[in-house]
Amino acid sequence: MAEPPRGGGLGRKRGRAGSDPPGLGARPRLDPDAAGYFRRAAESLRAGLGPGSERGLFITNVLEEAVGSALPLALDPSGSLLLQALLPEASPAQLAKLLHPLLPALCQAACHPCGAHVLEAALLRAPRLLGEEDAGTLEELVLQLGQAMREELRAFARDPHASFVVRTLLQVLGGVRVGSDAARGLSGTGPPAPRKKRAEAKSEGPVEFEVPDSFLALLREFIAGFQENIAEFITHRVASLCLQVALEVLHRKLPEACAELCSSVIGYLSSRNPSAGCSPLLVFLKDPVCSRVLDKVLEVSEPRALRLLYRQHFRGQLRALAGHGVANFTLQRLIGAAPPKLLGKVLAELGPGLKEVLAQGHAGVATALLGACRRCGAGQQEALQLLMEAFHCWEPPARRAACAPLFASLLPYEVYYARGEGQEAQPPLEEQPDSPPALASVSLHGSLLLQHLLHFADPSPVLRSLGALPPHDLVTLACSPAGSHVYDALLASPSVPHKPRRKVLRGLQGHYVSLACNKHGSRVLDAIWSRATLPAKRQIAQELVEQEQQLRNDPFGHHVVRNFALTHFLKRRRDWDRHQEAETKRRELFAEILED
Repeated sequence: MAEPPRGGGLGRKRGRAGSDPPGLGARPRLDPDAAGYFRRAAESLRAGLGPGSERGLFITNVLEEAVGSALPLALDPSGSLLLQALLPEASPAQLAKLLHPLLPALCQAACHPCGAHVLEAALLRAPRLLGEEDAGTLEELVLQLGQAMREELRAFARDPHASFVVRTLLQVLGGVRVGSDAARGLSGTGPPAPRKKRAEAKSEGPVEFEVPDSFLALLREFIAGFQENIAEFITHRVASLCLQVALEVLHRKLPEACAELCSSVIGYLSSRNPSAGCSPLLVFLKDPVCSRVLDKVLEVSEPRALRLLYRQHFRGQLRALAGHGVANFTLQRLIGAAPPKLLGKVLAELGPGLKEVLAQGHAGVATALLGACRRCGAGQQEALQLLMEAFHCWEPPARRAACAPLFASLLPYEVYYARGEGQEAQPPLEEQPDSPPALASVSLHGSLLLQHLLHFADPSPVLRSLGALPPHDLVTLACSPAGSHVYDALLASPSVPHKPRRKVLRGLQGHYVSLACNKHGSRVLDAIWSRATLPAKRQIAQELVEQEQQLRNDPFGHHVVRNFALTHFLKRRRDWDRHQEAETKRRELFAEILED
């Protein structure tokens, strides 16, 4: 039977707008007069109110009216949106007055798709107000809300909407915002956030903020709540998200408590279904839900704990895990978090089977290996050799010059150079035709492999291969959504010497117009321009200006005409030269400041 998708499926059927979730009973309704008032308030807010006394008075009046209808307003779709828009500007007293009537009906509010968003907005506003003089009542209300959720943690964490509030509460208690998938939730769970709100989520206040000791004390109490029902929080699709957020928050604020909770997770999984010769943990690695919890455990564990996990559970099983459709993702987390000494053991065990892993379509494992070698600065030459052997371009040595297009397309040597259907083998490179096959496409993981290799201490094998590519392949690489980032690495890597970099970029000469008229190629051209010397800029501008009209009529090319000041280049060359020299000096000055 096919493996279930990792973390997917099980979406909820949505009722019509304004319908009540099953199991909570009918929600309280706004009376007609109040509904009309809040509808007009929402229209006024949408029409726009400038900052100042008028907006402050409007917010004060609306929130005062909302206190008497807090619960029905929070559970109303339009009322919920209105409160979410007003709460980020509420004062401590206003926020406390609004929270107070919601606490007795916390279950109904938190388990409702609209009410959950109101509670989230209130919780996110609270930390910014706690330092003000009249914030004592607000702190007590947040603690009451947290204590109520702690007492019924299992029930709240299992509910798709209340789980969303629990995750926000954990971040507020810890004084840290986390950006992981667990904090946002999975598709089909939790309140559906508007697209604009999701886009602005990363800018909602500071990543870390001060919280009172009472918040951290309550956060510690949640650890016991997770441990009491550890099986539920590991295996339940929605509740496991709360555990993942708790691990991430504790890792950043209470590392010792995080290690304790990680030990509880590993201890429970290790005690299930023991079998001879195989760690019980490996069974859970292949489960879409449990594997995500283990991902987070590996991410937040200390190097010593990772080494112990490897010895007791992973050693001797890496190749089997790399070939599994779900477990290979957790293996990537282990590789990404491994310290240098452990990485050497992983590379020695997994490297000889890299060919089979790639053949199964799990290129992320190879990407994680190279990324870890780049991060640690260890095992880089060994990893490159193993990768070339997997793509059949290590022996004979003449094949190594073809590694870049093989990596980019994720195709072994024989397949890439196949002359026709049904031909599996090809003669050595010396016997290849003068024109090798054109690079047809660039895969995401192929691009990531090349980017990591260009940041190795010795990127010369990849640089030689890139320098040997014909111009049309270099253009294909630059115009690819994934391949264009290879040029970012080429330009940014401190280990790439000037001459090999210039040789690769010289292959794009004569094709600048093609790059300028492509969405991704124009971005590459901008990056080259920002690092080019004045003579190189003149050469680029001269080639582009010959097709100025074509560029002006192109949706991407006209930005190049403006950014490169091609009109000034034609008509006011001295001013253009002075401007480019000033830009170069300004860039060098900023670079020196950043280095200091």
